[in-house]
Amino acid sequence: MSVYLPVAVKDLQGNVSEEELNRIGAYINSLFIFGWMFGGITWGFIGDRNGRTRSVIYSTACFGLFTLLTSFSSSWLWVSACRFMSGFGVGGVLVTTVILISEIWDEKKRAVILGILSIAFPVGIFSAGLINNLAPGWRQAFLIGAVPLFLAIISIWLLPESASWKKDQPIISKQSEWKLLVLPENRKNIALGTVIFGSMLIGLWAIFAWLPTWMQEILPGKDAQTERGMSMMFLGGGGLLGGFISGWFAKAIGGLKRTMILCFAGCFVLAFSLFKLNHSFSPVIYVEIVLVALLFGISQGVLSAFIPQLFPVNIRAAATGFCFNIGRLFTATVVFFIGALESFAGGYGNAIFMFSFVFLAGLLAILFFKERKTV
Repeated sequence: MSVYLPVAVKDLQGNVSEEELNRIGAYINSLFIFGWMFGGITWGFIGDRNGRTRSVIYSTACFGLFTLLTSFSSSWLWVSACRFMSGFGVGGVLVTTVILISEIWDEKKRAVILGILSIAFPVGIFSAGLINNLAPGWRQAFLIGAVPLFLAIISIWLLPESASWKKDQPIISKQSEWKLLVLPENRKNIALGTVIFGSMLIGLWAIFAWLPTWMQEILPGKDAQTERGMSMMFLGGGGLLGGFISGWFAKAIGGLKRTMILCFAGCFVLAFSLFKLNHSFSPVIYVEIVLVALLFGISQGVLSAFIPQLFPVNIRAAATGFCFNIGRLFTATVVFFIGALESFAGGYGNAIFMFSFVFLAGLLAILFFKERKTV
């Protein structure tokens, strides 16, 4: 939707003003992230209660179905509803798959495997840019939702359940996750995971959601479909490489803390260079996009391995879902305000950079928090 947003809104609304385009686009992007937040938290509880595999399958079917239904939308309100439910499913997938894989693989290989798993998200970003260059229109592009819907169906027979969950399931069914989450020994780790993951998440989505629209802005009077598509492909490609190497990279430089210090500091510097120093298009922009995406990918891979292991099996999915998604409440607000404040800030570049200071908040959190040993 990020790459198709300008043309989709115009197709549904006609030749609306730039202000109206920004307003509707902000609603569509924000509702997706709100759905993502509610889905990530809800599916985490479902995963603890009803099994890792069921939650993976049902959440995958959810986002696949509503991505497919987006193709048939007759108004931006219908699009917004479909995007909310697509986000609801996506939030669940990103939590439940991480939990399932982390419990299937042993500790020595877990960081590397989860780093590889984390490349699935940038694969999607890259594919969005590729589809933009191949599909004749946005409605045809959203038919891609049939693919995850099909995968969910065949996963009913192919996806195994977590042995750890099956072992602890009789105990889990008698407990209240909410009461366990607020125990003193869990509160500190929840705060750690929420602040660090949420800071990177806000910065990531500020850039991801509005990068194609910013590209259009610095190419006035030109149909920048190719540049918008390429920007998403480079963003996805950099994230793909970063996620793939994240496990090895963290080991090479000495663990989570050093890795995340580098990621937060590097992302802030690159955001300044990308959005404050580029006033017209040049190929250098693609290089900067790849570098910031590389750091995003590394951070997501490392955090996917680290955060679930802060918690015991009986609340692992719920706690991870909370850490992964409570920041999306603020992220959705950020995505909305970037569109709403574009005129006030003097352009999308300035608006996006204003929210890039969140990387410094994440950097401070990393510096003040002690690295905790996984279990």
